[in-house]
Amino acid sequence: MRIRERREDYVRKRTCITMLGVLVILGLAVSGFTQPPKMKMTTTLPVGIASPDKATTEKIYDNLDFQRAVQAYLLALPAVSQSANRNEILKLGPANTTVPIFEDRMDSKSIFLTANTQTPYSWLWIDLKGGPVVLESPPKVLGVIDGMWFRWVVDIGLTGPDKGAGGKYLILPPGYTGDVPKGYIAVKSPTFSLWPRGAVSSCMAM
Repeated sequence: MRIRERREDYVRKRTCITMLGVLVILGLAVSGFTQPPKMKMTTTLPVGIASPDKATTEKIYDNLDFQRAVQAYLLALPAVSQSANRNEILKLGPANTTVPIFEDRMDSKSIFLTANTQTPYSWLWIDLKGGPVVLESPPKVLGVIDGMWFRWVVDIGLTGPDKGAGGKYLILPPGYTGDVPKGYIAVKSPTFSLWPRGAVSSCMAM
């Protein structure tokens, strides 16, 4: 019985010590939050820093307007570039049916950002305002279709759904809810205007 009483007394003492330790830690933590250390300023703050004056406020808004104008300009560059590209392609013939092919390969005089000198290029312009358009790709080509914002839509050929075997791509306009016939590679376009480039054989309106 004495051994048992000693054990119970030991457990009670350990429990009390543990509880006291927890209370001390909590007290220190609370005091740390309620009494933050006071920091000494090493730099004299200009007058009106807490509440900007009229001139400062105008400068801030002028800067915001400038930043937004620059951002709008940069975001519009892809669409402006595609618009110029469309205008020049359509000078050669109507959209969806005109497929220009470069007679010679690129060289150092060609004004293109990423073109190489080993690839015979061909591209066209697709207009989906009249409905879906079928673009037929021959085997073993490498191409891509970009939207009006110069954003990727789908690959054609070796890296595309046809895996280089060739196929008929059914390009669907934004919001299209009609039937999609079998035997075509359906592509949902985010824009009504598209720029396919690479090597394609034909493009015909449905």
